[in-house]
Amino acid sequence: MKKNKITVNFNNMMSEKLGSEGINTGEINKLKPKIRQAARNLQEKRDDGKLGFVYLPYDIKIKEDIKKTAAAVRDKFENFVVLGIGGSALGTIALHRALTHPYYNLLPENKRKAPRLFVLDNPDPSSAAGIFDIIDIKKTCINVISKSGETAETAAFMKIFWKKLLMQMKEDKLKEHVIITTDRINGALRPIAAKYGLMSFAVPDNVGGRFSVLSASALLPLAVCGVNIDELLKGAAYMDTMVSDGTVWKNPAYMAAVLHYISAVKHKRNISVMMPYSDALKDVAAWHAQLWAESLGKKFSRDGRIINSGITPVKALGASDQHSQVQLYMEGPYDKVITFIKADKFKEDIEIPSNFNDSEAMSYLSGKKLSFLLNAEQSATEIALTNSQRASMTITLPEISEFTMGQLIYLLEVETAFLGELYNINAYDQPGVEAGKAAAFALMGRKSHKDILKQLMVKKDKKAYII
Repeated sequence: MKKNKITVNFNNMMSEKLGSEGINTGEINKLKPKIRQAARNLQEKRDDGKLGFVYLPYDIKIKEDIKKTAAAVRDKFENFVVLGIGGSALGTIALHRALTHPYYNLLPENKRKAPRLFVLDNPDPSSAAGIFDIIDIKKTCINVISKSGETAETAAFMKIFWKKLLMQMKEDKLKEHVIITTDRINGALRPIAAKYGLMSFAVPDNVGGRFSVLSASALLPLAVCGVNIDELLKGAAYMDTMVSDGTVWKNPAYMAAVLHYISAVKHKRNISVMMPYSDALKDVAAWHAQLWAESLGKKFSRDGRIINSGITPVKALGASDQHSQVQLYMEGPYDKVITFIKADKFKEDIEIPSNFNDSEAMSYLSGKKLSFLLNAEQSATEIALTNSQRASMTITLPEISEFTMGQLIYLLEVETAFLGELYNINAYDQPGVEAGKAAAFALMGRKSHKDILKQLMVKKDKKAYII
């Protein structure tokens, strides 16, 4: 076993631990024909080049281009601002939090040794205005990320930053401050990049936004901040070897997907709580929420049947949410699967001092480390849930590093793709999201969507229902 291999422990999903609430091996074996077909489908998609995210760990050329650009940005700028939303932001946020100092932006420059990172992913006017109080636009590089180039929130931010830049410099200097990440050929940003000579990176044609975390969408901002993207991609490639085994009992991604599928379809547990026990891993749950919500929440199956599939993702953080959510998980409806994520080793640790030892409520902590306390709380929650016949599984990282995070991201992506096959849905489109975007364009007065405005059925609110 490789030293830094992450593991998936699903003992607490099984009937040996949970009794009647658990899954037995017979249920898994009964699904073997469906599992084999799902595995064949994924392999065919991979062979046909349709499963684009599986090739990202092996794209050496783009990796080297990113590293070269990132080095130039580090040498020149104090701030790096990402303008993106959803898959163009959440992966960057998650991996930056996991792989850099917990107070990265507050570090003095000589310790940070890279630009501060800001990600604007929500058009809140107060937040948008506030950033200009803390950055010098002349010392800032902007990375605009949108595959279509038509994302309203990102377009609005780009227009605002473009104007701010033009207030401080001539137009011919803009190409030194703006980098575009978008579709290889098409999209609204391509002609802008060409017109102004802007540096650009491509999101591959066969990679959707929520699966693009190992593309330039996140790799460029991460590399700018000093993250070792070589090791990140090596970790993903290593996990690719682990999840390429067609035997479900040897494939952690397939097994996790099968257990979630059985839990949702047979045991009616269609809520998935991701609960990392590490501040560094907190935003992995946010990234994963988009991955599952957009990939698995579908009205139609691939053969056109209305199925309204989906497993609702919920974010939690241990140990904080032991004091806010775990009561529900312990004694509420039997409709959830908890996925713990923990680290055996932390980058830093602190020993709890041997003071206040005259208090029994404090003395037991003396001499122990915070890592021991945090992981003991995870173990205690896991045991208590199991004793209450509540389903859970645990993903363990030997340490939080680029290599293990590459494994984790890739594991969760393949698990999602496999779940899509089990549900027989298209896990790579998002018609519900597109419908919402079209309605927003219409309401904002976009000419190309004026006909949609007429189609929107908005019933007038009743005053009686407003208190």
